[in-house]
Amino acid sequence: QVQPVESGGGLVQDGGSLRLSCTYSRGTFTVYSMGWFRQAPGKEREFVAAISRAGDYTAYEDSVKDRFIVSRDNARNTVYLQMNGLKPDDTAVYYCAASTISFPLPKTASLYDAWGRGTQVTVSS
Repeated sequence: QVQPVESGGGLVQDGGSLRLSCTYSRGTFTVYSMGWFRQAPGKEREFVAAISRAGDYTAYEDSVKDRFIVSRDNARNTVYLQMNGLKPDDTAVYYCAASTISFPLPKTASLYDAWGRGTQVTVSS
């Protein structure tokens, strides 16, 4: 596919968990660092997490680093975002993105080349 495809969003209660998945099959998956971003209504898109090509380095936005875990399965061309301890402030559309930049891990949206359409995550209080 020409763009990443996200899945796994939904409605969850405060304190709950969700796991997002993103599959990207354009070219060789291991040439891409993969990132997750989110955008809440009325706000700018913000960085959430990123993972290196081999999965040996990760980066997180401060508000999620103790709750979210990014991982990847290169054999399945898939990156995951395990979200635990979800809060209403985590409500947003979550986007998966691919970047050819390997180091440092990109945290800026403009450094990503391909984007998914997003998946909605809603956390109720």
